[in-house]
Amino acid sequence: MPYRVLFGSLLLLLSITAAAGSPAPAISYTRDIQPIFTEKCVACHACYDSACQLNLGSGEGVARGASKLSVYDGERRQAADPTRLFYDASGQRAWQRKGFYSVLDAQGSQAALMARMLELGHSTPLQPNAKLPEDIVLGLNRDNSCPMPGQFDEYAATHPREGMPLAVTGLTDQQYQTLQRWLAAGAPIDQQALAPSAAEALQVVQWENLLNAPGARESLVGRWLFEHWFLAHIYFKDGEPGHFFQWVRSRTPTGQPIDLINTRRPNDDPGTRVYYRLWPVQGVIVHKTHITYGLSAAKMARIKSLFYSGKWQVSALPGYGPERRANPFSTFEAIPAQARYQFMLDNAEYFVRTFIRGPVCRGQIATDVIRDNFWALFQAPEHDLYITDPNYRGQAAPLLAMPGQNDDVGSVLSLWLDYRDKRNEYEALRRDNYAELPAPSWSTLWAGNDNALLSIFRHFDSASVTKGLIGEVPQTMWLFDFPLLERTYYQLAVNFDVFGNVSHQAQTRLYFDLIRNGAEQNFLRLMPADSREGYLDDWYQAGGKFKMWLDYESIDNDKPTALKLDERDPKRDFAQQLLARYGDLNARPDPINRCDGAYCSRPNIDPTLQNAEQALSRLVSRPAAGLKVIDQLPEATLLRIETASGHREVYSLLRNRAHSNVAFLLGEEMRYQPGLDTLTVYPGVLSSYPNFIFNIPAGQVPAFVDAMENAQDVPAFERIVERWGIRRSHPQFWDYFHDLDRYIQETEPLEAGVLDMNRYQNL
Repeated sequence: MPYRVLFGSLLLLLSITAAAGSPAPAISYTRDIQPIFTEKCVACHACYDSACQLNLGSGEGVARGASKLSVYDGERRQAADPTRLFYDASGQRAWQRKGFYSVLDAQGSQAALMARMLELGHSTPLQPNAKLPEDIVLGLNRDNSCPMPGQFDEYAATHPREGMPLAVTGLTDQQYQTLQRWLAAGAPIDQQALAPSAAEALQVVQWENLLNAPGARESLVGRWLFEHWFLAHIYFKDGEPGHFFQWVRSRTPTGQPIDLINTRRPNDDPGTRVYYRLWPVQGVIVHKTHITYGLSAAKMARIKSLFYSGKWQVSALPGYGPERRANPFSTFEAIPAQARYQFMLDNAEYFVRTFIRGPVCRGQIATDVIRDNFWALFQAPEHDLYITDPNYRGQAAPLLAMPGQNDDVGSVLSLWLDYRDKRNEYEALRRDNYAELPAPSWSTLWAGNDNALLSIFRHFDSASVTKGLIGEVPQTMWLFDFPLLERTYYQLAVNFDVFGNVSHQAQTRLYFDLIRNGAEQNFLRLMPADSREGYLDDWYQAGGKFKMWLDYESIDNDKPTALKLDERDPKRDFAQQLLARYGDLNARPDPINRCDGAYCSRPNIDPTLQNAEQALSRLVSRPAAGLKVIDQLPEATLLRIETASGHREVYSLLRNRAHSNVAFLLGEEMRYQPGLDTLTVYPGVLSSYPNFIFNIPAGQVPAFVDAMENAQDVPAFERIVERWGIRRSHPQFWDYFHDLDRYIQETEPLEAGVLDMNRYQNL
């Protein structure tokens, strides 16, 4: 026995000695590095608004590196070379030919650029939960110098407190050491491409077969469906969690590796035979680009029923080019308009998301010209003349072409006038033809599913879309018919080129101004005839009146409505009747903002949360003139409210900025009406871009509301921030920030993705 003990002890000693002398286990990019980037870096380094185009959501993005060229440049005279990750190049060398430089490669005796940026950040920690020094510039207007490796010393001397992660609680010591070890070892990347499961692969083949089916009809429908799905993050019923797919055009058919056709736009000439293919979405899912769309057997049956149940034929397939891009109504005229519109209605939230929430991560092109909150409704197909009247459709279709296909800077004005006049001719045609129909009634509105009622909230250069009617009755409402919905989608999603020049961007923005006006005019037909001019005068105050005279077709202020509305406030009465009539479709009851009794909270929730919501309701529907704290608030604040039991609820506190009008390209700040700004409070995360977080124990919500009501100046608001605010420097900043991601995962798992903090403010 003693010998066994002695022998065992000797073996133990030898194993300890061997372990002590053995090298540290190799670092895996997939296991060790990407999770750090996902936790601490992706919130700023994803999509086109990544600082220096450095995208840290995947091994491909990390290896691609950085660039001094900005994607968002509203003044360039020449279109930029596209730099879409996974699309426009593959591999480090190919990206370097496009102007990118490595952040991973050591430079002689100098460590890699990323290593030095991380060292600069790690050596200058922030004062815990203190307001950042004013010399640290944040936000989208930050001038990113994007130093190359040889320029780092100059950058560090000029910006000694602007290492990485920038102006936020940084890496833990362990994370820092792991990254530095990985970089010192040459930054190997072992990331494998995401692959579909066996069940997903089967569905991929089924859907690819549908879009690539032989025959002229099938080819035209496949093209139309692709152009309407190319932005979607596709998921399958019973698919793997976190697996999403994207439609692309390939030179190769199903069963062969995808040979990508990477044109600037999804409807550019492919120059070869096209196969529509599904490939997995690679990299970390970020909320701002995550526009989901589900495919299932029921969805396939619906598509076959819509598009293939009739006997329509295609005489000749349309080609590609500027004229075809400009007018999808003529390009796809062979496909029954009823089928096209019904398909878009079935999935209305998805389509409005594509152009309102946007595919480009910074949406001034769209959001400059919309109100801060409004509701969207849809015209029933049986009441849409474009659907029901072939003669009207033949007259309207040529007038529905959209600008933006010609990038000639010198032709901006002439192109704009030409397309404006076509649009106004269409509006006159629409007005006069609809005047001959029975007066609009409740049956005019489509009420087919819970996509029928949508709420849009806009935050300067971003916006969100949510099912249901949220918030107080808004200043404006939009009514989409098929020509308006399809034009909006093509103008802002299909045909929009984020890499385009100033001419393309100006034409896109100017035409969307006309689209908004068309949606407003459609809605006004539901209002009493003698009230319409008054609403327009309210929506187009000051210079807006000149814009109405200059660019907009006059409205029908004669034809009556069949709706019975209170003449004192017909829009509010319409909203109340709408909520009562379509309550079963309103996916988002909202007692906090539209309290109609003593209880201003949701039923059947934790009583402490009910009390919290009751208190929060005091902040809503009050103009800033009577609630001064609104002046201090950013546009999208998140409230994290935690009960004594540890349960938490997240609420969006949204500032709705009032404008005299939203009809001009520039000078938005000159048209603010700050005294009329209001707040909306609603459960959930209603922005991909949080501006600030407050963490409030449920029992302290009444005190928080009291402080907000009594805050008359900046010092009073700063005391609120000190007590409940989660500043960028908070030791637990990332725990609170990513808890928003976890909340979305728990409440809407398909919609979950890393939020963006480029707009997180230094309050």
